[in-house]
Amino acid sequence: MIDFFSHLAHEFELPLKNPVLVFSLILFIILLSPILLRKINIPGIIGLIISGVVIGPEGFNILAKNSAIDLFSTIGLLYIMFIAGLELDLNEFKLNRNKSVAFGFFTFIIPLSIGFPVCYYLLGYNFDASFLTASMFATHTLVAYPIVSKFGISKNQAVAITVGGTILTDTAVLIILAVIMGKSQGNLSSEFWIRLSISLSIFSAIMFLLVPRIAKWFFSKLESEKHSHYIFVLSVVFFAAFLAEVAGVEPIIGAFVAGLALNKLIPHSSALMNRIEFLGNSLFIPFFLISVGMLVDVRVLLSGPMALIIAGTLSIVAILGKWLAAFFTQLIFNYSNAQRQLIFGLSGAHAAATLAVILVGFNEGILDENILNGTIILILITCIVASFATERAAKEIIISNDDAIDDAIIKSNFVNDEHLLLPIANVENIEKILELAIIIKDKKSIHPLSILSVVSNNEEAELNILKTRNKLDEYVKLAAATETKINTISTIDHNTASGIIRISREIMADIILLGWPRKAGLVQKITGDKLDAILNNTDKSIFICSIEKALVQLKRIIVAAPPLAEHEFGFKHWISKITKLSQELSIPIQLFCNEFTEKAVNRILTTENISTPIKINYFNDWDDFLIISRFIQEDDLMVLVSARKGAASHMTYLENIPLKLEKHFSQHSKLVIFPQQYEQTYRLEGLEDVNAEPLNKGIETIQKIGKSIEKLFKK
Repeated sequence: MIDFFSHLAHEFELPLKNPVLVFSLILFIILLSPILLRKINIPGIIGLIISGVVIGPEGFNILAKNSAIDLFSTIGLLYIMFIAGLELDLNEFKLNRNKSVAFGFFTFIIPLSIGFPVCYYLLGYNFDASFLTASMFATHTLVAYPIVSKFGISKNQAVAITVGGTILTDTAVLIILAVIMGKSQGNLSSEFWIRLSISLSIFSAIMFLLVPRIAKWFFSKLESEKHSHYIFVLSVVFFAAFLAEVAGVEPIIGAFVAGLALNKLIPHSSALMNRIEFLGNSLFIPFFLISVGMLVDVRVLLSGPMALIIAGTLSIVAILGKWLAAFFTQLIFNYSNAQRQLIFGLSGAHAAATLAVILVGFNEGILDENILNGTIILILITCIVASFATERAAKEIIISNDDAIDDAIIKSNFVNDEHLLLPIANVENIEKILELAIIIKDKKSIHPLSILSVVSNNEEAELNILKTRNKLDEYVKLAAATETKINTISTIDHNTASGIIRISREIMADIILLGWPRKAGLVQKITGDKLDAILNNTDKSIFICSIEKALVQLKRIIVAAPPLAEHEFGFKHWISKITKLSQELSIPIQLFCNEFTEKAVNRILTTENISTPIKINYFNDWDDFLIISRFIQEDDLMVLVSARKGAASHMTYLENIPLKLEKHFSQHSKLVIFPQQYEQTYRLEGLEDVNAEPLNKGIETIQKIGKSIEKLFKK
């Protein structure tokens, strides 16, 4: 017994050395600190850093810095920079690039101009230390962005230019970091610049030309091996970090560039993106933040007034520089006070890039402990200030803008009720269509994505229901990886169309997403086509798709909209879905339409503040529709907006359009959209069980006879 207690006491000697116990403690900290601080409205990032201070060597000495801590810390730092590059909305940046450039210039130059003289003349640091610290003031991390999303103002232009400015300012700071490092090592000569230029050119060529091609090939060849996709991405990140180091810059630059290189290949709603964010936010990044806290020597802050003066000075300069940048941006673009405060709140938080710059400088001996500890205090203060400023600004924008209120109400009523139905005839071909449905589905919707399988009402109906449910469960797991709720429905009906129509009404679906129709057999020609039955007996928006390639391989979306398409009830709805698909895949849209449809599209883009790049081509010769084929390439998604009979935009040419497209574009990915026309109640006398048994048996008999005749003809 004495040996047991002795062994137990040895295991809990400080600092802890048992790797299992150490890892358990860190996991408990990652779990509990954000939960506890959330109650007092403190960002979770602050809790993790403070926890690191408490358990670190200079705190209660519960954990010591060792190789394992350093390894996880490095992984976390690279992960932060990778996600920063991966999550950048490149389309949004391109649309507001001029304003983003202006804000990026202000948020870089102003903090730098204030910070350098303060550090050099007031605090007495040398040129390298002063310039590096001043560049740190120019960085910002979008810690408060979740607040913007929560209040539903993420599409406000002030938000767009702030996010866009992040690209410019963080890239400029990372370049400064590389130059300062070269200078401190005595390598800043003409040879240094030539070598750096050549190595960076080779590095850029590898990352932006070679890596995307390899990634696209890998994702398409191993489409079913989803876990391999994540391992591949991690390999790219760390190999890019190594290449950057070989090229003469910091590994964090390589991780950031890796994110930019893979940006277009990883949709934000994909399972892969969810895995990346989940592991990063759950483990790697929190581990890094805790390790940063472990670097803080509390005694330095208490050692004398100089440490406190430096910490206070750094915090004041950081806040003042970002506020002035937001102020000048407001003056130039005539933004409101609330928008100025929103820009300040989003750009005022210092975290990821700030830590990266300071840690590199500290490890190289350019910066001392006072700067390091002062920066940690700066991060705590700026994250708190930025969070409160952003939340207050968001509330003011919503309250002061009546149009925004009305728009939010309309969107809430529509989006929250959005319901997608995915009927499947063949469970083996559902994966690509399911991926498309997950991408276009609005994440704010309270309804799950419903997958429907209709089983024929015959003697084997119950057995077929069980088989179908087992197969559908596999796709529930697939969707679960994207945190998309799935509702599987297996029903019995005398024909597929009747089952789809009935279920769509029961769940009040807004979109019915169908697979590409097969060539009609003898029975279908006699009794009527399934697609026609669905179109004629439901008012829902119908999406008919054939995805021949992986979605990440697509380079453009070619949309053809007929005259008067803007007059259909579902016009705005399909525009929102196509633009969302474009944003998720980071690919442009090329729209063929007339000038009236163009004006309607532009109004929607402006009203909804949609940043998707759309190129307009005027097209009116619908009698010779195949002219468009000249513009369609193998890696394009062809979208044709059709219409039901009796609709304003219906044309004779659009009848049986899936068959016509299959004839000429069999190898291309295709999507045919039948927009919702208007609210209408349809009768289903020809499809539903009017007299139940007699009708069912009659139809079943016809189906059996038809299949037998078809077999005879095949022989």
